[in-house]
Amino acid sequence: MRFYVHKLGCSKNDVDADYISARLIDAGHEPVPSAEQAESVIVNTCGFILPAKEESINEILRLGSLKKSGTLRTLYAAGCLTQRYGDDLLADMPELDGAFGHGALESLASAVTSSAKLEKTVRIDTRKLGYLSWKHRFISDGYPYSYLKISDGCDRGCTYCAIPSMRGRFRSRPLASIVTEAEFLAANGKKELILVSQEATLWGADLPERPGLIDLLRELERIDGVSWIRPMYLYPAKLEDAVIDFFGQSAKIVPYFDLPLQHINSEMLARMRRQIDRPGIERLLAAIRSRIPQATIRTTFIAGFPGESADIFGELCDFTAEFQFDRMGVFAYSPEEGTPSAEYADQVPDDVKAERVEMLMSIQREIAFEKNARIIGRTVEVLIDEVEDSVGGIGRTAADCPDIDQSVNVHGRGLRVGDFVAVSIDQVDGYDLVGSLQEE
Repeated sequence: MRFYVHKLGCSKNDVDADYISARLIDAGHEPVPSAEQAESVIVNTCGFILPAKEESINEILRLGSLKKSGTLRTLYAAGCLTQRYGDDLLADMPELDGAFGHGALESLASAVTSSAKLEKTVRIDTRKLGYLSWKHRFISDGYPYSYLKISDGCDRGCTYCAIPSMRGRFRSRPLASIVTEAEFLAANGKKELILVSQEATLWGADLPERPGLIDLLRELERIDGVSWIRPMYLYPAKLEDAVIDFFGQSAKIVPYFDLPLQHINSEMLARMRRQIDRPGIERLLAAIRSRIPQATIRTTFIAGFPGESADIFGELCDFTAEFQFDRMGVFAYSPEEGTPSAEYADQVPDDVKAERVEMLMSIQREIAFEKNARIIGRTVEVLIDEVEDSVGGIGRTAADCPDIDQSVNVHGRGLRVGDFVAVSIDQVDGYDLVGSLQEE
């Protein structure tokens, strides 16, 4: 059976999609590069916030129309949205032949093999979800980086987040399993490992030996062929000084701190249940910048959380302008079913949320453009992600994560994917940089 897995949502979901592909290949099925070529399509859905849910539904409808051409025989959905709403999707969308929650790989492989049409979602209760043992990972791209999942689920209980209801409680992936997959990725040409989870800082706390994030990073540093290791999703309230220092001392851990702060006002942080207040955030950011002056600090904020007055939002804007984050993203608050904050009385109107997102991003835009302008004339190390033609390619500095941060357009001959090259920055193009390859 020719199959195609359509990826939606975050990088963690992308890893799950690769595991689905690997299981289907083990069952004797053949991956193809597009839905139009497939006999069976699996949509790996996202259900984090309303726009992600809408995108998942729209993609199921779009792909379902391929059945009319006669090529596509079965259409299945998997992932976060089906874990939570699978039965509703099956009832409302005749295009679907089945829905599968997290971890239901065996049932999904069986359904694809038999071209089954199922009436009920196949799911594992979130309380019983274990971490999938690594058996095989399908590599679906030619990029020199790969996302590597180190844990799943979350225990933090942020009042706006539905992840625990979809992903279950926090559970660390065993060290040996992570290292085995990392070695596999390195052997297949991956130069950068991007560690993803709901929270990297808690890794190991639930394992029998109670290792910590530093123990994991030390093991990954030993893998030949890997030059950059980028841990993502560092929970601000639990980022210890020892981890910060390790980032600064390591030759392979890039000094890139992905800190989802979500707000700066202490009242908002308490209502979000973030376990940290403004003074704590300020101490953390000061510690990073004092210990590692060259560090890149990236954050995300939520605009329009219930109870966010104009004055409170103004505090967030002032802080953003003052601190000068290197990288930043902003999301409009989305009230998710079953979360405490969705029931708060003081909801912010959608149009106000949209205005605040744009206002905050306009502040960050000026900061980012000014920071980029300072790089003109400097020579930076760039990892080449793509080669466009004989005289150009696209890459990134260590300060940039794929998909969410800026890139470097490189002019020069002989570029190869996976090369680390010295690039002289000639100009800026909005958030991106443009430079020339420095010949030896």
